[in-house]
Amino acid sequence: MKLKQPWKTIIVDDEPLARLRLKKLADDYPDKFEIVAEAENGEEAIEKINRLRPEYIFLDIQMPEISGFEVLKKLDYLPKVIFCTAFDEFALQAFDTHCIDYLVKPLTKERFAKTIAKLDQLNDSSQEINLNKLIEQFNQEHRKNEATSIPVKVGDRVIFVRLDEVSYIQSDEKYVTVVTKHSKSYILDSSLKKLEEKLPDYFIRVHKSYLINKNLLKEIRKHFNNRFVLIFDDYNQSKITSGRSYYTEIKAMFEF
Repeated sequence: MKLKQPWKTIIVDDEPLARLRLKKLADDYPDKFEIVAEAENGEEAIEKINRLRPEYIFLDIQMPEISGFEVLKKLDYLPKVIFCTAFDEFALQAFDTHCIDYLVKPLTKERFAKTIAKLDQLNDSSQEINLNKLIEQFNQEHRKNEATSIPVKVGDRVIFVRLDEVSYIQSDEKYVTVVTKHSKSYILDSSLKKLEEKLPDYFIRVHKSYLINKNLLKEIRKHFNNRFVLIFDDYNQSKITSGRSYYTEIKAMFEF
């Protein structure tokens, strides 16, 4: 019985760390991918794809001068495409190209595993993946939470704190505290886990006890033991030290 050969694959992304992250994820599946080249811009991608003719390409969308979509228009043939981008607003346009999948950075092992399952399905069945199902899955995974404020009990009143003004949310053994960029704080009757499920995606977990608003970050400094000091653009110039277990996710998210 003839063994299946791994798919010849090219990674296209203008960010070196993003290419490295993708390569590490692909290296976990040596029976699936043979990375034959990398490209750091659209022009290089066009030349290498046309010359090496890979079966798959991991393709960034927003690149200087030549976008991922423009790359596809200039190819001699069309390999199977998996888009990888930090900007999910390109999703529907990407699906118009009949891509196999659409990954939103920061990439995770769990989400990458779902891509592998799709590729296995496609290659085993020799059928096109249903585009409507792909779009539906994307919408489920990346549906925006429309919440713009959070209700807080203050005495016999309920006030609504705007989420875009919240610097971070902290949990201790007894309470969850919301801290705004104006240095106001409010105690919530909720758990950090429940809040995380409801908050917009610009709130990210950086520690078992902290959710932060990444839009209000001013600076990130490396700290010892695989941690970072996160400095906020708020009234107090607040500082939070990330947890060690969040090192990889934070580094991938901000691509440094």
